[in-house]
This record gives sequence, structure tokens and C-alpha cells, in this order.
Amino acid sequence: CRWRCGSKAEMKLEFHGHDERYIVEQSMMNLFPLEKPVYGAVEPGETDWCRLTAEETAAGGRVSGELHYSGAAGAAETAYILSGTAFEQEGQRRYAVAACFYLAFLDLMKALPEAARAAGKLVLPPWGMLTGVRPDKPVTWALMEGKSPEEAKAYLKAHYFVPEERAALALETGIVGYQARKRLAARDIDLYVGIPFCPTRCAYCSFVSQSVERSFGLVEPYVQALLAELRAGGEMVRENRLRPRTFYMGGGTPTTLSAGQLDAVLTALEESFDLSDCPELTVEAGRPDTITAEKLAVLKSHGVTRVSVNPQTMEDKVLTAIGRRHTAAETRAAMELVSAYHFPHVNMDLIAGLPEDTPEGFRRSLDECLAMGADNITVHTLALKKGSRILTEGLSIPDGDAVRAMLDYAAPALRAAGFAPYYLYRQKYMSGSFENVGWSRPGGECWYNVDIMSELCSILSFGAGGSTKMVEPGTNHIERAFNLKYPKEYTERPEKALQNQAAFAKFYADYVKDA
Repeated sequence: CRWRCGSKAEMKLEFHGHDERYIVEQSMMNLFPLEKPVYGAVEPGETDWCRLTAEETAAGGRVSGELHYSGAAGAAETAYILSGTAFEQEGQRRYAVAACFYLAFLDLMKALPEAARAAGKLVLPPWGMLTGVRPDKPVTWALMEGKSPEEAKAYLKAHYFVPEERAALALETGIVGYQARKRLAARDIDLYVGIPFCPTRCAYCSFVSQSVERSFGLVEPYVQALLAELRAGGEMVRENRLRPRTFYMGGGTPTTLSAGQLDAVLTALEESFDLSDCPELTVEAGRPDTITAEKLAVLKSHGVTRVSVNPQTMEDKVLTAIGRRHTAAETRAAMELVSAYHFPHVNMDLIAGLPEDTPEGFRRSLDECLAMGADNITVHTLALKKGSRILTEGLSIPDGDAVRAMLDYAAPALRAAGFAPYYLYRQKYMSGSFENVGWSRPGGECWYNVDIMSELCSILSFGAGGSTKMVEPGTNHIERAFNLKYPKEYTERPEKALQNQAAFAKFYADYVKDA
């Protein structure tokens, strides 16, 4: 993250016949993690630059690229045929530019000395030229179009240059996405409730969440505003004949709320929505230091089917480094307590690449989670987020090779324990440009996670920072509406959430015409 932390490393970008800055910048983050993009004509004597030239006729076009870095050079050329709508044609141009840049990078790497590669932290990306959040979405869509699984995987490899190992992973999760889509009707939606409070703020976190230590007085007014939003949302859903299929309460840390507050929120949910076709109710218990028998009893009484206990690590020194005020022993105690309530499913989260962690420490953490009986384990890769203490305080983190070793252990260990990957996604600035993968034993899949990551249906979000996503079934047409970010402004301006609900209703009136 050198340029993000104030360094002056720059790569000059010169464009002719196009201005595809966004896709090239996304590719640069993937391929040249230490370089900052600057734009203009390449001047004599400049050493790090790329010139991308597009030429187009009515039928199609070609893109040529020249790439220079640390005294070495690469070049490539791509061609494209224009077809379909104007929107689809724009995607064809954008792909050609991105592919040309990526192929020029591959050509450059052949000529670049190992020392220069190491100095620039240049490696072949694990996901080829893919830069987006959802690398398995092309697989799901290919299956929906009638392609076989092998054809879908071959497309990912040929079109996006994804290596076999990652393409096989995307095929597994893409098939689950395809299966999830078949279970949904046109007016099926998912519900999300956000609780933006935590006991303390973790070093890797950039979410809009408040430390309860500093903002205890905001919690009760927030809950009251949330109850009102839920009731209004339930009325809107009934009027538009929408059917909730999954419910997810996340954060922050939902169990930062008291048992009484959790009961009030879940009661409002039950009273406001018809949940008869919503078999999946998930609550992120999250931090072990917020889990009590009283709160678990409330969740159980409301029919919650899945809880998450998210240690992130079972190494005490790593917990201290990331600012968590609990120990691994408290995680073990929390899991014993959760087990006593016999929830159908239990999830645990781990993060590969945390400050002070090692491959050996990560292995111990994963082995413990497996031993504690969770049927759903999510393995995240650390993402370096703006505003997190890891960046602002310059905390030391494992390098890409160490993170790769952690993930290389996780996959076979989970498979050996009877787990399979069922959803995946990526984020910006991830260590080693890897991925986050949800693993489950058969029947333990969290369908909300699949729905939101594969963008299979609309997500109606409640609470501060909520991101409502409106999906036209069977298409890539998606619109979004955002609640106010911060708890205080959310409680003071309830009209914004009501406006978003009105936009949700209008979307279904405009784009979903079936009965």
C-alpha cells in the first residue's frame, strides 16, 4: 500500500481513443500494488508507464498496449466485436482494454528480473485479470445460460485468465449460486438488520460502527428508530406482495444490545413480516465477550437458526494486537454456551493475515474451530481498509507468502473435515489479492450469504449504514439505496429510511410485473 501510505511511486498512463480509467486503475491495484496512477503524455526519460490505444469501426475494434517498468517492457494487443445493446458494447470495450493491460503485464513479467519483481511486489495474481468482488458470478451466469459446469469453468480460464485452482473454486461456489437462484421466485427478497455497535473497535475495521464504551447513550434511541423502520418496512413488503426468504442481523456486533433490546427487535420483525417462508434466521453473536446465556435464550425463543461466534483468531497475542478485549479462552467458553442451546447451525470466522499472526498460529486457530463443532467456517483474507488502525498506525502484518501458506492449509483441512466452499467474494487491498471463502458441512450453507454475494435477489436493509439492493430477477439490472451512515443522524432523520422503502416499492412496480 505504498502510495496509499504517502509514498511517491507513480506509473504514467497515456490513453488514446478511450478513457477507461476505472478499469485500468482497478487492474493496477491488482498488478502493481506499489504504484499510483497519474495521467498524461509519456515524457522522454520516464521509466514506469503504460500507453493504451483503442481504434474502433462500426463492427468492432482493437486495443494495443505498451508497458514499461523498471527497465523492462511488455506489449499486447486485443480485438473485440461489437454486439448487443449500448450497455453491452461498453462492457466489450472495457474488457478489451483491461485484457490488453493484463496481457502486457504478462509479457513484461517475462523480461523483468526477479529483483525488480520483488522490489515492486509483482506476482501473478491468483484470480487472473478479475478485479471485482464476485469472481464466481460469471460461472453462475454461464450456468443460467445453459452452459455445462466444465464449459463455465473453461470460460473463466480463457476469458479472464484465471488459474485452474481458483477456477475450480469458483465453479464450486458458482454452482451453489446457480442452485440458490432456482429456489427464488420473482418477488422473493432477503431482510438485513444492521446493529452498528461494538464493545471496542478492531484494528482491521473500517465499518461505520460505534464503540459502546463511547456511545452508550445512542443505543436505546437507535433501537427505537430501528423498530419504527421495521414496522414501516413490513407494511411496504405486504402491500407489494413480497416474500422474505432469509433474515440476517449483522453489524457491528448485534449482541452488544441487551437481551431486552434483542427481544424487542426480533419481536418487531415477527410482528411486521410474514416469516412462514423464511426458514433461515441468522444473528451474528460475533464477539465472544458479548455472548451471555440470557441473550442466547432470547435468540432461541425467536427461532433463530444460525448464530455466529467470530473469534477471528485463537491466538491471544493476535487478539491483543487487533484490539479485542477477550481471550481465546472466552471464545471456548462462548462456544460451550452456544452448544448448550442447540442452535441448528453455528458459524465461526477467521482472518488470515492479521497483525502478529503466523502460518503456524493460523493453523492452530483453524484446528481449534474445527474441534469446537461449528458447521460453517468463513475464512477471510485481511483487507487493508482506509481508516483502519492497521494503516493509520502502521501495524506489521504477514506478507503475501505467509497469507498464502495460511490459505493453503485451510482448504485441505476443511475439506478433510467434511466442509465444502459455498460462497466467496473479494475486497480491495486484500493481502496477496486472495479471497474470502465461506465453508460449510452439507446443509449448513447460509443462503443469505449466497444471495447477496451472487446478487440473486433484492436485499431490504434496515438500520444505520444499511445498503438496500434492488435486483431485477434474472438480469444484471441492480439499483441501490443507502440509509444514513451514522447512528445519531439515522435516529434524527427517519424520513431517509422511509424514502428508501418507497424507492424499493417503486422498483418492484416498475420492473416486476408478475402476480
